[in-house]
Amino acid sequence: MISIGLTTWTEHPALIGGEDRPVTLTEYAGNLPLVELDTPFYGIPRTSTVANWQATVPDGFQFILKANQVMTTHGQRQHPVTAEEVQTTFAHYREMVAPLVAKQKLQTILLQFPPYFNRTTANIEYLRQVRLALGNLPLAVEFRSPSWFATPGLTTDVMAYLQSLKLTNVVTDEPHNLNDGIPLVATVTTPELAVVRLHGRNAQGWFNQGANWRKTRTLYKYSEDELQSIATLVRQLAMQAQNVSVIFNNNSGRDAAPNALRLKEILHLHWTNLAPQQLDLF
Repeated sequence: MISIGLTTWTEHPALIGGEDRPVTLTEYAGNLPLVELDTPFYGIPRTSTVANWQATVPDGFQFILKANQVMTTHGQRQHPVTAEEVQTTFAHYREMVAPLVAKQKLQTILLQFPPYFNRTTANIEYLRQVRLALGNLPLAVEFRSPSWFATPGLTTDVMAYLQSLKLTNVVTDEPHNLNDGIPLVATVTTPELAVVRLHGRNAQGWFNQGANWRKTRTLYKYSEDELQSIATLVRQLAMQAQNVSVIFNNNSGRDAAPNALRLKEILHLHWTNLAPQQLDLF
């Protein structure tokens, strides 16, 4: 099965006819069967909040949740945390996702590591500790340091290590060079799931971390040719994994939803697990 989704559900006017208001989760789920949420990265939501999310969407709808920043070592250079705090965070996170797990609506937990999470012995071991801390929950890893992909042989070894830990390698489309960003590595490390995250190809906005960096880094609209190429990639992954999840994150200019809907057309996808769309009869 191939699923397509966006980051958050509120900021996609193309899903509601261009109306200038937040999109509701029900409206979103009437268009797409998958969403990625970064809310847990900043603070772990209450279990009741997550239960409300899962109760709002139909059976079969899937969530990808970002791991909390403590779990991915963000900010620990400036504000170190104790081993006990890390352990507590992992425990709270497992409790938080329980409603989604119970209803089979958790696609995976996204562990997006910072650029300074380099390929070191300590970090290689940390990946193993993450797997132990989260048990058998589905986990996907997105590196941001090119050190994990320094040579083809090294990349092969890293992918084999992820496979041994049952960690999904996130196939990432983003600007990259020798010192920043990561290449697109279309390797499936878990047979159950492949994840593709599309950040856009705005190299100038991505690499120049000025005052507007967060607003411009994903300012990009994929062209028809690029979407056709992405479709080919997705088909290839679908031959290796039972499920392929594609997330468009190029939303600074509100281009994610139109690109996602066009990719759906290219791939001739029809999902039966969408929420009923209400008709405005008046």
